[in-house]
Amino acid sequence: MSSIPATDLASDAEQRSRIDARHDRWFRWLLMFCALLVLATLLGAALSTLWGGREVLFKDGFRFLTSDAWNPVTDDYGALAPIFGTLVTSLIALLLAVPVSFGIALFLTEIAPAWLRSPVATAIELLASIPSIIYGMWGLFVFVPFMASIEPALSDTLGKLPLVGKLFQGPPLGLGLLTAGIVLAVMILPFICSVMREVFQTVPVRLKESSYALGSTTWEVVWDIVLPYTRSAVIGGVFLGLGRALGETMAVTFVLGNAYSISSSLLMPGTSISSSIANEFNEAVGTHRSALIALGFLLFVVTFVVLLIARLMLRQLARREGN
Repeated sequence: MSSIPATDLASDAEQRSRIDARHDRWFRWLLMFCALLVLATLLGAALSTLWGGREVLFKDGFRFLTSDAWNPVTDDYGALAPIFGTLVTSLIALLLAVPVSFGIALFLTEIAPAWLRSPVATAIELLASIPSIIYGMWGLFVFVPFMASIEPALSDTLGKLPLVGKLFQGPPLGLGLLTAGIVLAVMILPFICSVMREVFQTVPVRLKESSYALGSTTWEVVWDIVLPYTRSAVIGGVFLGLGRALGETMAVTFVLGNAYSISSSLLMPGTSISSSIANEFNEAVGTHRSALIALGFLLFVVTFVVLLIARLMLRQLARREGN
């Protein structure tokens, strides 16, 4: 039998090693190109909106952020009312959706019988797949009349409370910040619930069974085992839903009322950045179009600030867990 010389084996191994190293470099460069392409796309979109809104941003400067005026006839524009409406409706949606999503996720992972978990989880995923315009139509034709019928009762009861009474005083229009916030809550609830359910399922069964064996109740297992184990992912899911609420357009446009005004009452109509752009961009020219593009740039900034806060919170939690 002929044997292969050791020098030939060593040269073949060295050649394969060089080929593998070259392929690894190509693969690393390809992945880096994909990552940089995403960053370049995001930066290009932000810079294009900044350049498109330069006529208003550079002309009015800080006044554009602090003024609530919006008059295309006199070319007097202010972004305060759309920013206010965007933040208020998103905050209402978050306050309503997070507790409900948390309860549904815990029910599906800790309490619900096996035969019920799959149908409910499927229904939640179907809710997440419904287009936003369907939510808007449902809100306009079904939920707005319902809100108009109960808003007098809200004004007569909650509107007379000492501290929060002003939030629930106003005419029973049905359209308004509260209605838009509730519709947004229904929209983002499936996303937050799905994320929470998935991360709750990653908790090792041994940890929960050990806690139950020591006499812990279901609530104690959730509070002491499940939440500490999944805290970072839960916060990430919440901010994912918040990002969806900040950029939502059609559903908010249907039920918000589209009024450029700032009111202390949640029952009054308002506007948001995305709905303002959707309503007026087709007919906008000149300074009007520049103002709308500037609103788009501000939405970039608001979303970036929210994501930055989320990253800082997650980093702080990771540092605390590391300690």
